[in-house]
Amino acid sequence: MELSSLLNRFNEPETLKMAKLGRELRAKGIDVIDLSLGEPDFDTPQHIKDAAIKAINDNWSHYTPVPGFLDLREAVCTKLKRDNHLDYAPENIVTSTGAKQSLANAILALVDEGDEVIIPTPYWVTYSELVKIARGKVVEIRTGVENHFKATAAEVEAAITPRTKVFMFSSPCNPSGAVYNKAELEALAAVFRKHPNIAIISDEIYEYINFVGKHESIAQFEDLKDRVVLINGLSKGFAMTGWRLGYIAASAQIAKACEKLQGQFTSGTNSITQKAAVAALTGDLRPSMEMTEEFTRRRARTLQLVSEIPGFKCFEPEGAFYVFPDVSAYYGKSDGTQTIQNAADLSMYILNNAHVSSVMGDAFGEPKCVRFSFANSMGNIEKAWGRIKEALAKLK
Repeated sequence: MELSSLLNRFNEPETLKMAKLGRELRAKGIDVIDLSLGEPDFDTPQHIKDAAIKAINDNWSHYTPVPGFLDLREAVCTKLKRDNHLDYAPENIVTSTGAKQSLANAILALVDEGDEVIIPTPYWVTYSELVKIARGKVVEIRTGVENHFKATAAEVEAAITPRTKVFMFSSPCNPSGAVYNKAELEALAAVFRKHPNIAIISDEIYEYINFVGKHESIAQFEDLKDRVVLINGLSKGFAMTGWRLGYIAASAQIAKACEKLQGQFTSGTNSITQKAAVAALTGDLRPSMEMTEEFTRRRARTLQLVSEIPGFKCFEPEGAFYVFPDVSAYYGKSDGTQTIQNAADLSMYILNNAHVSSVMGDAFGEPKCVRFSFANSMGNIEKAWGRIKEALAKLK
């Protein structure tokens, strides 16, 4: 049978691929430490689970409105006002089966064939692939360790052409951990004011995992707000990865377009998750803050361990829970049986020799780097980096 040519336009997510390879080795009895997936190793807070149990007992078991229950969309508005000082109404909110679906909705609603989407590197693996699915063209702005993995206003302006339709970025960034401060966002906003036809997709899913201060959203600039599609969700800040709840906040026009798309793909997201999400968004944030405190400790220890690896150049992440070192010093080195040519080779070498899973930087648009998560226990982090150091010492 001949399958659709659509499948040839995009790749399998490398994050999921590496996790799968790790599981396969684990199934053979090998002790693999997973530093590949972006998943908090915490349980969902009890008050959120209690809300879900209540929803089950109260028989919230039927189809839901495509954009989400009204009380959930109101809860999103409450959260955005409380945390970000942003004013939205329920008609501006669409909830989806994870922030990945929210991103897909936004890109498919905005991008036509041939439209250009500017994305600073490094970026989350799915950004570029969704643009390809929409038949758009990815325009990368290459950043690096030396400029803290952030695109400057001048670089963004230089990348804009008459075909530019969308600028897409994340802050805090997966995989680099870069966080844009208010001054940097103001500089970007000044560029976008000159180009009124460009939409801005701002992925803020790691908002609560911030090590440098207050989270800033580009949606705070009122004259740009209707052009911003704010992406967020519950997976990272509330340890609710398996619950699958993401959302957008956008102009009514864009929200309606996303609702129309979602109505033909999945309709409304899980009813029980929605009721739990109300409790998450409007309830006690102490569990989220306690998670961030623990990530702060793990970040410090991880950076200390990475500094002991000869040749690794590592930016100190300002948010999220990854380090993304430049590993290119190992290119051309060999252990006698394998020569490391690129980040993919090094990532596989570490998996097979140190039994630690990671994700090669090529997947994020940055071929000199490898992403390692510190969303794992302190004991596993220390054991993993000890193994990595020992394995890399064999490369000469």
